[in-house]
Parts: sequence; C-alpha cells; structure tokens
Amino acid sequence: MSVWHRWSVKGRFTLFAGLIAALLSTLLSAVMLVAVNRYASGYLTEEVAAAARRVAVVFEQGTLPAPIPYERVRNLQVVDSQGRVVASSAILRGKPPMASFTPPPGEEQAVRRVCDRVFPHGECQIVVARRTFHAGRECIVYAAAPPIRPWVHPLLAAFAVAAVLSVVAVTVYGSHRLVTGSLSPVNAIRAELDEIVATSPGRRVPVPAANDEIHGLAESVNHTLDRLEEAMERQRRFASDASHDLRSPITAMRAEVEEALLAPGETDVNAMSRSLLSSLDRLQAIVSDLLQVARLDAGTPVTREPVDLAELVAGELERRQSRLRIGKELEPGVVVMGDRVRLARLFTNLMDNAERHAATSATVKVCTRIGDRPGDPRFSHGTAIIEVLDDGAGISPDKWEIIFQRFTRLDAARSKDAGGTGLGLSIARQIAEMTGGYLVVEPSERGARFVVRLPLGPRHVEPV
Repeated sequence: MSVWHRWSVKGRFTLFAGLIAALLSTLLSAVMLVAVNRYASGYLTEEVAAAARRVAVVFEQGTLPAPIPYERVRNLQVVDSQGRVVASSAILRGKPPMASFTPPPGEEQAVRRVCDRVFPHGECQIVVARRTFHAGRECIVYAAAPPIRPWVHPLLAAFAVAAVLSVVAVTVYGSHRLVTGSLSPVNAIRAELDEIVATSPGRRVPVPAANDEIHGLAESVNHTLDRLEEAMERQRRFASDASHDLRSPITAMRAEVEEALLAPGETDVNAMSRSLLSSLDRLQAIVSDLLQVARLDAGTPVTREPVDLAELVAGELERRQSRLRIGKELEPGVVVMGDRVRLARLFTNLMDNAERHAATSATVKVCTRIGDRPGDPRFSHGTAIIEVLDDGAGISPDKWEIIFQRFTRLDAARSKDAGGTGLGLSIARQIAEMTGGYLVVEPSERGARFVVRLPLGPRHVEPV
C-alpha cells in the first residue's frame, strides 16, 4: 500500500484541495501579473515615444538645450546621419549612440529592445528611434527606459503572493471543515456499530437528515443489522427448538432405562427395546434433518443434471410403504435441471407430510405448463409442476407461510403425530428454491395442496 493510501480520507482530500487551490491561484496570479506587465510595458513605451517626440519637436525648432532635460525618461540622444551624437541627456554625455537602428522608410519611429552598448553590462532597455530634421539634415532621436520587470512592482508581487497564500489557507481550512462535517455521520455510524457489536444488537445506527450518500449508507447498515438480528433470532429459535425436540426422545429413553434399573424383574425387555427403538428412530430423523439443513445453509455445491420428474416420483412411490391410497397423474418427459438426490428428498418430505395428515388418500401429479410465469427468465422453457394433495383437515390460509418455518408444527399436527421433526417442509422449500423454483400451499376443496414449480429444462420432451 502506498504512503498516499495510508492517509485518512480527510487528510487526502484536504491535501488535494490545497494543491489544486495553490495551482489555480498561482496560475491566476501569473496571468494577472503578465496582463499588468503588458499593460505597464505598453504605457512605458508610449511614454518613451512621447519623450522622443517632444525632443524631436524642440530640435526641429532649433532651441534644444544641452544637455537635453528630462522628466521621467533619462536616456535621450540625438544622432546625425553620420552616427555622431549631436545632443544627449546628462547621464549619456560623452557616450556613443545607444542604438544603430532607424525607422523604416515612410515611418517616423521604431521600437526595439537594445542590450549592452551604453547601458550597464547585461542590461536591456526599450529604445524608441524617431526621425527628425533640422537645417536640412536628417537626425534620429533616441529615447530609452528600463523595461518593466515581470512582477511590475514589489508591492504587486507581494500582493499576488499574499493572495495565493490566502486562497490556499481558506481552501484548506474550508475543505477540512467540510470533510470533517461530512464524515462526522460516518464516525457516528462506526462508533454506534462498535457499541452494537459489543452490547446490544437491537440498536441501530443514526440516520442523518440530509438525503445524501451517507444517508443511504446508514439505511443500508440498518437494513443489514435488521437482517442480522433476524438471522440471530432464527438461530436462537433453531437452537432452542432443536434442543427441545432432541430432549423429548432422550428424556423418554432415560425414563425407560431408569424404570428398568429400579425394577429389573418386572421389566419387559422386548417392550422396552421397542420403545427405545422408537425414540432412537425419532432421534435419527431429527439428526438427519439437522444435517440436511446444515448442508443447505452452507450452500454445498449440487450437481446439475437432467431429471425426469415423472420417473423420479414413480420410483419413490414404488419404494414407499404407505397406509394411504395414492392416486397418480404423471405426465412423462417432464425434465428439469437439478440434483436428483435432493429432488427425491423434496418429494419424500411432501409425502411424509401427507402420510401424517391425510385421512385415507393422497394424489400426486406431475405436469408441465407453458407461459405459467411470463416475464421470469428462469421459466423461459416452461414450468414443471409437482403437486401433492391429501384429504386431511387442511391448513388455514393464515398458516400457509408459517408451516415452512423451521421446527414449526401446528397444534393439530402435534396432537395427531409427534413423529415429525418440524423441518421437512422447510427443507423441501429450500431445495425447491435452490433448484430455481419455489414451493407453496394453494387452495383446495379438501385437505392440503402443496405445489412445487420448477423451471422446465431445455431437454424437455413433449409427450406424444
């Protein structure tokens, strides 16, 4: 990680804003100085030209004093056509001509930048050459002045530096305050999260009033905390219900064994063994379902292969010993892409539920529907349906979702059959969802009607 990324967001943003402000203000000050310099240089050139013009007028009148007087322009000379200095200001007395150029033909004056010559070594000045006439002879009036320095004036340069420093200081201070104020809700969210993790999962982070990105972040964090609390609550309920369901057969087995130890002569070993085996069967069923739930929750990879639902259902029904009369309506060639073992577990769980709650019979259907779920890309090839209908007491509509919760057994189910683990329907729904479909309870004239809808596989073959 670079040193830059080790800085805090506040430090990086403040430094970046300061650098940008320094760059832009320096550029603006430079542009201002260049503009002022050009304006001042133009004004100075006009002033030098005016001085040369005044000297030329006086020279033409024949009244030019020696030395040439000056006001602000100190370097003045009049040079004849032979290159001799006819007159000059006091500062240039006895010195050669300051320049050798003349105005172009047809023009009265010319302006050039001249270095050295009569000027101090390395010094350049702006020189104006003006043509003039006196007593029938042509002469050149030269006027010169030092050029304007790039910073024009020390006070102006000081003002520019002060302006740059002021802009940078104000920008750094303002950006630091802005970022500090913007990130204060983030710091509050972080502090609250630390408190929540350490003390109370039921608390939520503060949501700022401003409708900005941090507002959305706080809402997302609270939504995540809601889901986390729900998951923790489900886990607690799951552990509590699992402990309760495991404790019941263990308590029954312990009671049987203690009774046999207290009265060994009166104990019927065969009856006790059958009772213990029944409790062990229940323990085995609960543990098996718990392992299945753990695998599903862990997202264990599943195989995806074509599965003929009619063939799978028919095979499971043949192996099943049931007290019910089972009607079958199996459409051949209904193929889905899924895990054969888990789909078999889904159907078995639905049949186990029907076995416990049906009065005398159950009906199993496998069929297809085209266009059953329009707009859902999962069902683009059609819908495969598995339906299990029993003739039991049925389920009231307000319980249609509750029964899919883990360890949920309705009062009627508890009074009729204590053998269910309360996990079968939850596992069945989870398998259906992992296969890309869903499991629901739908209305029926009598009993409970469980319907599984799965995406029809691309290898589905229409029945002849």
